[in-house]
Formats: sequence, C-alpha cells, structure tokens
Amino acid sequence: QVQLVESGGGSVQAGGSLRLSCAGYGYAYSGYCMAWFRQAPGKEREGVAAIGSDGTTSYADSVTGRFTISQDNAKNSIHLKMNSLKPEDTAMYYCAAYFSAWRCYGGSLYSSANFPYWGQGTQVTVSS
Repeated sequence: QVQLVESGGGSVQAGGSLRLSCAGYGYAYSGYCMAWFRQAPGKEREGVAAIGSDGTTSYADSVTGRFTISQDNAKNSIHLKMNSLKPEDTAMYYCAAYFSAWRCYGGSLYSSANFPYWGQGTQVTVSS
C-alpha cells in the first residue's frame, strides 16, 4: 500500500524560508512523478512543483525562482525548499505521486486528478 508522509510545515514571516519533505513508502516502482500541490481555504487545489524520476522538474509560475523541488532516491523522498515566502503562499501543502513513468507527463501540474496517491498534507502559514 502506497503511503506518502509530509513533514516540515510551520509558520514563518514573509520573506522567510521553509523546507517541506515527503517520504514515500510501500512501493517498488523505479519510475515516478512526484509533486507538491497546495490548497488555501476557499480555493481550488493547485499544482506547485513536480519532479520525475529522471530529475526533470516543473513549477507553477507563481513560485518559479522562489521554490526548488529536489529528490533523494536513496530515501524515497522529495523536498520543497521555499524561499522568499509571501502571505499568499499560505495553504495546506500536499505531496502527490503517480508511478510507472520515468518523467512527469507534460501538464501534470494542471490537474490534481493526474495523481492517484496523496499524503495527508502539512500546513504552511506566512504572516505579513
């Protein structure tokens, strides 16, 4: 059974940084696309960043240049380093994945429906 477990959320002032982690358990696939989505109260879930097992990455325009997604294959985990945080980054952040793919298909971040596996989420709050 696939499990994704997020950690690293918290509260920070605008301009600060946080690092989120997502550890994956219960799968033996060597190919994957793993991503971070976020959802603020009253808003739709939106894709933030994605990384394929081949190392290719993609980002939402709103976070490009501020967020960096990375992977640690030895630990079956991905990370999201968030710099220059803004109050509008406040949201619940979710880790998501699909497997049997060496890279993320184009447009994966456009819809959460592309990802069948999800973590429980970790809250990020940025105060002004």
